[in-house]
Amino acid sequence: MTTNEGKVALVTGASYGLGAMTADYLARDGFDVAVTDLKVEDLSDTIALIEKHGRKAFATALDVRSVDSIDAALAATIEGLGKIDVLINNAGVPLSKPALDVEPEEFDNVQNINVRGCYFMCQRFARHLVDTDRPGNIVNLASTFAVIGVPGVSVYGISKAAVAGITRHLAADWAKYNIRVNAVGPGATETKIRAANFAANPEVREWNLSRIPMGRFGEPEDTAEAVAFLAGNKSEYINGHLLVVDGALTVT
Repeated sequence: MTTNEGKVALVTGASYGLGAMTADYLARDGFDVAVTDLKVEDLSDTIALIEKHGRKAFATALDVRSVDSIDAALAATIEGLGKIDVLINNAGVPLSKPALDVEPEEFDNVQNINVRGCYFMCQRFARHLVDTDRPGNIVNLASTFAVIGVPGVSVYGISKAAVAGITRHLAADWAKYNIRVNAVGPGATETKIRAANFAANPEVREWNLSRIPMGRFGEPEDTAEAVAFLAGNKSEYINGHLLVVDGALTVT
């Protein structure tokens, strides 16, 4: 029996990459796992990852830009798996563009998904916990761009700095309800999409690699392990923390 047996986690943006890997690790650690994305049919591979560990899996559509969609996804998950103990806010979009060239519509899209979506996912989940007098746990996906400045990613970096702020403020606000809120800040992680971009731009890959003291990029497993730790009951006195997973990038 694992330490998280009987608990349910909900992971947003879980059709691939860090979201799918996190769902896999949570199932490994004993969670039943609900996963969301814009299209339910895109979640079939992630469902298989969860079920290979013998855990229950549930998939539902979610658009974090819509509070109605958030409410519907939470309700569907509770109906499907009985409850939600842990929320993992992974859904997000990147934007790589010089700050001088960013259009207002691009700025608004990133902030609506990465910031507003994260905030109201947290709020709606916490409201459910308070209404039912239950403890809970939230882990938000931030980034090293929350704490350092990097050329060409200002809009994305601003959004992840806001996620770190959301984490701190909500942790302080909801500690009295026994709701923890933490965040994980991945550094340069070599997902399939990033690996493909690096293959097309080897000079960019080398520049990024040269900035990491440990001499390697992160793997999705590195981030998933950190999220699983904060999601589980071995971190019960950690609250309001940003756990940076970056090979010492942000300390140089």
